[in-house]
Amino acid sequence: MTTLRALKHLILIALLALTGIFPVQAASATEVNADTGKPFATVWRLRGDVFATGKNGKPRLLKEGATINVGEQVRAAPDSEAVLKTGDGGIVAVRPGAEFVPERFAAEGKASDRQVLRLITGSLRVITGWIGQLNKSEHRVVTPSATIGIRGTDHEPYVLPPEMANSTYRQGTYDKVNRGATVLDANGGNVEIEGGQVGFARSPAPPGVRSRALMTILLPVLLAKVPDFYVPGAFDQELDRYSETIDAASQKQLESRNPGSRPPPANAKAAASASGASSNQAGAEPAPVAIVGCPPLTIGEAWLGRFDRAIIRRDVKTILGLFAPEAVAKATVRSGNGMASLEFNRDELVDSTLKSIASLKDYQQRRVSLEAKLADGESAATCRQIEVKSIAIEQGLMNGTPYRFEALEEYLLEQRNGEWLAIKAKTTQR
Repeated sequence: MTTLRALKHLILIALLALTGIFPVQAASATEVNADTGKPFATVWRLRGDVFATGKNGKPRLLKEGATINVGEQVRAAPDSEAVLKTGDGGIVAVRPGAEFVPERFAAEGKASDRQVLRLITGSLRVITGWIGQLNKSEHRVVTPSATIGIRGTDHEPYVLPPEMANSTYRQGTYDKVNRGATVLDANGGNVEIEGGQVGFARSPAPPGVRSRALMTILLPVLLAKVPDFYVPGAFDQELDRYSETIDAASQKQLESRNPGSRPPPANAKAAASASGASSNQAGAEPAPVAIVGCPPLTIGEAWLGRFDRAIIRRDVKTILGLFAPEAVAKATVRSGNGMASLEFNRDELVDSTLKSIASLKDYQQRRVSLEAKLADGESAATCRQIEVKSIAIEQGLMNGTPYRFEALEEYLLEQRNGEWLAIKAKTTQR
């Protein structure tokens, strides 16, 4: 198996140093913890056959009023579903065919209260109770490809299995937010999802399978529309009404348990920390500086500056905004057999998951040269396309091992509606 020896941190500069994919760090189903065996929820509504399987491996058929304990695997038959009411007044609606495990749960009215669900496949509707107000950093959903953190939320995480995936909807983790907001985190990259939006993080490739998009800036993204596989459950009308009053109701329940207890002030940044997501390291991206005339070098320098800062901050929105939808990218890197070339479109780059940036430490990058000129056929009067070349040097630690490489980057920028977008990009390891 050929092993690429240079990890590329920057989009179009930095490529994975491995042919395999780094797995997502998720809670283990067999991990021993103090919550295992404690009550998690009771079955409030039920349609069809839904089962809970404990350590003995024997599934038991659930009935309304039954108790589900931490560590049990809950599975709904393909035509069945259930609504579970958690100990903090929250809701977990189990959709048809879904499987999940409540891995952590404590609802004692303390700052240490927690709820961690491991979603194996299918979809849940999660409406947060008082834990979502009292301790956002310990209320999350873990999937095979992502972690979802919340802030006072009604959302629907969905693990789309390979048998349901297609060219339109790929295998991975989706999250639709009905109310509030979530942060979808995958290996160091993250995107915030507001009410009415859906986020997506693609599943990693199987071990030993080389993805076409071996770029490190393969971040979770927001989708343009709600996927067709999101359909209302049998109890959703009732849940819609419940969701409207749950914050006040769960707070009242918390205060009856611990008089005087109040949740901390809402903080959007805390939600990002809740999922393990790294917040922007350099603050918000400043507005682009207005450039007078058509100086290619100034334009190229400004575009690369925005690009570099966005990568350091893992700013998905800015990165996507710098590339045209039809952008074509090509990367040529050294491998055990010489040089290997990869060509891909923006969708392949965007829809893939960030796999290795979390393993980088002491990252440093500098540009040692920058050239820019008008593209063939262009003039200062038309100023429509500009060619940019830059040599970049990157170094740091990957999985504790020092690395350093040099790459030549080439971009064709095109001005559209006053913005400069890359329509072609090429990087060659030197």
